[in-house]
Amino acid sequence: PEVPPEHQHEGHGDSPEEHVHPVPTPTGPATEIGLEERLGEYIPLDLQFRDETGQPVTLGELIDTPTIIAPVYYRCPNVCNFLQSGLAQVLPKVSLQPGGEYRVLSISFDETEDPDLARRSKNSYYTAMGGNYPPEAWRFLTGEATAIRQLTDSLGYHFQRQGVDFLHPVVVAVVAPDGKIVRYLHGTRFLPMDVTLALVEASQGKVGSTIKRIVSFCFSYDAENRRYVFNLLRVTAVVVLLTAGSFLAYLLLSGRKKKNDGRIN
Repeated sequence: PEVPPEHQHEGHGDSPEEHVHPVPTPTGPATEIGLEERLGEYIPLDLQFRDETGQPVTLGELIDTPTIIAPVYYRCPNVCNFLQSGLAQVLPKVSLQPGGEYRVLSISFDETEDPDLARRSKNSYYTAMGGNYPPEAWRFLTGEATAIRQLTDSLGYHFQRQGVDFLHPVVVAVVAPDGKIVRYLHGTRFLPMDVTLALVEASQGKVGSTIKRIVSFCFSYDAENRRYVFNLLRVTAVVVLLTAGSFLAYLLLSGRKKKNDGRIN
């Protein structure tokens, strides 16, 4: 699907730091900028990146639980900052255990960025969260061009370099522990319920089948507007039926009690 203008970005940073690294010449055919949702497909978990400490890690080592993947670049002067700030605001409100029941990966699609830049970015957002978020729950990665392209292509995420900046979609993907893509969340602002339900969908039963059944009954995913909606009529109908059933049971039990009292007298 075509990505709306507000979900695309052309940066205009002009700070000296943005010109430290040489800019590689784009290779291969130009790709249309935007997002091609690939729900139900898988990302390659054997791809290797470097974490914020410079240590090599594979996606499979990190994605052992439902995971939010945020494609960004750390020198982005605009929407990438807004997207990650949006995550920093919503993650403490998600009703799941960070690091245990879910994880977040910010992954730079700029191959010229390094772990030092990733570490500084992590420190910035962790400071914004008050330092109370588990350090292992949100990782910041950098990588080589080949690994980056394989990951973004598997996500259907298409971007293009413009000088030192990029044109790119603004979206995060939610994947299951086996790398299956289960949901995309668009924009820079996220609702705690949307994030929680997307992670529950990705849990593959790890959170609990009872919870998943309740969630799927009370909420449904609106693909057109890309958000979860409360099934008001369905839930209201169940409440009415339960109330009516309880009242009927009360009347039956009361009638039997009166009849038994009359026999005793």
